[in-house]
Amino acid sequence: MPDLIQILVPLVNPNENESLLASLNVKEGQQVKKGDLLAVFETTKSTFELLSEADGFVLGIHAGEGDLLKTGDLLCYIAERADQALPRSAEPERQKTTSPSESDLRITQPALAYARANGIDLSVFAAGQLITEKMVKELTSASLPEIDPAILIIYGGGGHAKSLIDLIRAEGKYRIHGIVDDGIPAGSQIMGVPVLGDGSKLAELRQQGIGQAVNAVGGIGSIAPRLKVYERLRLAGFTFPTVIHPRAYVEPTAILGEGGQLFFNAYVGSEVKVGFGCIINTGAIVSHDCVLGDFVNISPGAILAGAVTVNERSLVGMGVTINLNVSIGAGSRVGNSATIKADIPENGVVRAGTIWPIDGNAGG
Repeated sequence: MPDLIQILVPLVNPNENESLLASLNVKEGQQVKKGDLLAVFETTKSTFELLSEADGFVLGIHAGEGDLLKTGDLLCYIAERADQALPRSAEPERQKTTSPSESDLRITQPALAYARANGIDLSVFAAGQLITEKMVKELTSASLPEIDPAILIIYGGGGHAKSLIDLIRAEGKYRIHGIVDDGIPAGSQIMGVPVLGDGSKLAELRQQGIGQAVNAVGGIGSIAPRLKVYERLRLAGFTFPTVIHPRAYVEPTAILGEGGQLFFNAYVGSEVKVGFGCIINTGAIVSHDCVLGDFVNISPGAILAGAVTVNERSLVGMGVTINLNVSIGAGSRVGNSATIKADIPENGVVRAGTIWPIDGNAGG
């Protein structure tokens, strides 16, 4: 084989130029064989296992788990020998004796965003090392106060926030410290809960030991604002409890992800799997063996029969009925009162009140 083989970040999804390094399965200098697993990459739609192209030694690792990388970026080299010399551009820079500025540091974009969001002084890192988001978070966790498990904030002050206020009060598990909203003046009140200010307050709240948040941006018109709120909260160091109305029922074999919201009279059946940040609204039924991907919104009164799969970022409207074993593609929108009898493709749209498939055609 050549002296050095470049291992590049793969194109996991043709529609996305970036992917998350979900798992780095090798260490610097590790010996590998052709076909060994090097890393796992993820996008919003796909997972890709990157395998070694040849026998050799892993050298010059350029990224860490949790980093968001561009397609074609250099991940590492496979070398014939463990002591193989790397190209000059791949060698670590010499460490400076003075504190480096941001421009001196080799830092991933997610790490830099997290550091800026939390006011972290990057001068504690030596120039030349690659700083990952995980490293910055470990530094942050050492300086931030512990999260008070009994207190949370609500991000967003619209109608969905009002429903959440009543849900959280009925559950009786948390005290609502206040509401963060980017458009409502600080000092206002919503159902007796004070508005604390906009998103710039998050770092201050986290320093006070408040580190749990519920996302009240429903994302009915567009899911993008809801996802943006989750990212902003995550960068500020917040976690996401699942809140459950006492009149909702979850079978003991169901698995709920973080950040969920289960409203009055919602039912989650046996061996159901619910992903991160899902909403199961008032009176919705999610029957046995269903799977909900991340950020799925099941609207009031929707009924999912057994073994239905609703993939990530999909919206199921009010009063929708979905038949057994049907799969709803990622990013789909199902209008109110529709009846779904066959699979819906990715980013599919089913108009309110219609029966899918229309005229027996399950496409488009």
